[in-house]
Amino acid sequence: MGRKLQLGALLAVLTCAAGCTPSYHSTLEQLEEIRAIAESARSAAEATTGQTDAAEQMAAEAQATANEALAAANAAQACCDATNERVDRMFEAEQAK
Repeated sequence: MGRKLQLGALLAVLTCAAGCTPSYHSTLEQLEEIRAIAESARSAAEATTGQTDAAEQMAAEAQATANEALAAANAAQACCDATNERVDRMFEAEQAK
């Protein structure tokens, strides 16, 4: 009988603790949850910013490499054009003889 009384008292205390909690406690818990969500969002945004910066750096390096390749291709084309002109002149000179 004493055991049942103890369990009943414990149940009453737990029920009261759960149901009698002041509303400001719930508000504080909600604020803490919101703060945690905001911190998580801030961390995600900072990580995204870092990734964006890295991507921009990679894009700039790729553009510089592409510019170098274009310059090399233009130089090779100019050399090819000059060689073709010399061959054409030599052929014309040979035909004139």
